[in-house]
Amino acid sequence: MTAVHVPGIPIIEAGQLVSTSPATGVEAGRLPVATDADVRQAVDSARVAGEWWAGLGFAGRRDRLLRWRALLAKRIEQLAEVVHVEGGKPVADAIVEIVTAIEHIDWAARNAARVLGPRRVRSRLILAEFSGHLEYQPHGVVGVIGPWNYPVFTPIGSAAYALAAGNAVVLKPSEYTPAVGQWLVDSFAEVVPEQQVFTAVHGLGDVGAALCRSGVDKLAFTGSTATARKVMAACAETLTPVLIEGGGKDAMIVDSDADLDAAAEACVWGGMTNAGQTCIGIERVYAVDSVFDTFVDKVVTRAGRLTVGAEGADIGPITMPKQVDVIRRHIDSAIASGGRAALGGPSAVQPPYVHPTVLVDVPEDSAAVQEETFGPTLTINRVRDADEAVTRANALPYGLGGSVFGRRRAVAIARRLRSGMASVNSTLTFAGMSTLPFGGVGDSGFGRIHGEDGLREFGRAKAITRRRARSLLPSMTFERTPTDMARLVKAIKVMYGR
Repeated sequence: MTAVHVPGIPIIEAGQLVSTSPATGVEAGRLPVATDADVRQAVDSARVAGEWWAGLGFAGRRDRLLRWRALLAKRIEQLAEVVHVEGGKPVADAIVEIVTAIEHIDWAARNAARVLGPRRVRSRLILAEFSGHLEYQPHGVVGVIGPWNYPVFTPIGSAAYALAAGNAVVLKPSEYTPAVGQWLVDSFAEVVPEQQVFTAVHGLGDVGAALCRSGVDKLAFTGSTATARKVMAACAETLTPVLIEGGGKDAMIVDSDADLDAAAEACVWGGMTNAGQTCIGIERVYAVDSVFDTFVDKVVTRAGRLTVGAEGADIGPITMPKQVDVIRRHIDSAIASGGRAALGGPSAVQPPYVHPTVLVDVPEDSAAVQEETFGPTLTINRVRDADEAVTRANALPYGLGGSVFGRRRAVAIARRLRSGMASVNSTLTFAGMSTLPFGGVGDSGFGRIHGEDGLREFGRAKAITRRRARSLLPSMTFERTPTDMARLVKAIKVMYGR
């Protein structure tokens, strides 16, 4: 019997994972479902391939990664169309996502040797007879569990850095976007045909669990905080280290001296790009009382101009059909608890679409403020001053990103946000800056991708000391004498006893 295809809901049919467009229901991908044995085999094969890949050295890997980058750049429209069909994302948004991913591949490839390569480390006087050496060696095989909302940018944020560091990578794409994940793997194989350095396994959550237990040397996960806890528990069974990017409920603060036009423009982009399905998207806004009304009017005007639909629109469908219920519940609870809709509201929910919604004066204990919504909705609340805004922004357990608009105090306010990242007078920009680390705190996870920290995340620090002279103050030997120890004590008192 042929299974019924409900738009956007992945199904298993005849041993294959079938993904469909959430907007039209058209079939977007059909990939074989991996068994536990398949996952283990993929990891075992990757381990062999990884040894070959590590043996290419930084220069060899740099050349291959730059060729992959060039291939993605040449086929950017093709990949954007796959992203659009499978996840519903507008083509323009897909192109922006791919451009950012290409930038990260380029930076990782060009900087891996400088950041991770062997180097001398200065020794201190107490061990002056030794030289110190540091290098970062690849873990071996890195598992990557990717999300559906940014199926190119997010997996590549881990995979490209892991590959540049000398690891092989096994990717488990989201079951909502397996075709995108396979496209990435297949394109990489075109420039690295010799070994299966970058491979994919497909299926539902049980395949991700199998990858956690498959013997990978490190696992990078992006997804909900609830699933992150399950991933950590599975990896803990074998003490497999993990990198976690969990959920977010990012806040934007609008101070009294902010450029309100710029703030409103950035707020609408940060909250509603990709239909609001962005972990670092702006979901909460705190505007200082003196600018609140004007700011809300500007946001409503801009958000009200956005178009919604399957083709050529600013906002596409909600990718996961069940998320529509979450968005509806948040809007309903916000209004029931005393908030009001300055734009949109309950009528904005028209599955598979949600039209832009701006909620104001929403109580802080409302689900719309407390929980991740993942839709084109914003809550904008009035605060006395920036201090109150910071207190409210930091009140939730999430801590991924954030944004501050203002002049005199903006940077100081951004530093006070309990988050891994913040943008001043912009939104989301830290994600595209390949030189900066990306990651969160609290329920938003730990570990970093991107930048130098992202490269080091996928290498094991290896410390080596080398004797270069006789010890003047021998201590770590049974050949030491009382005179040696007396000299050592005297030296320590002279060096550190002041």
